[in-house]
Amino acid sequence: MEDSKVNVKINKGGPLLVLNTVTITHADGREEVKENRASFCRCGLSENMPFCDGAHKASDFEKG
Repeated sequence: MEDSKVNVKINKGGPLLVLNTVTITHADGREEVKENRASFCRCGLSENMPFCDGAHKASDFEKG
């Protein structure tokens, strides 16, 4: 049986990490599977929303 446990890690000043294989359903209904982990933007600056592209590194985003 596959482990269905999902871990979520909030990185101070960085993305929200979802650790496990997840299916993401976008607003347009399109589904996307991310294997092992998905990094979601929390700063709002990513050019690849909803995913993190590292844009927070050049900003003053510091939320924990």
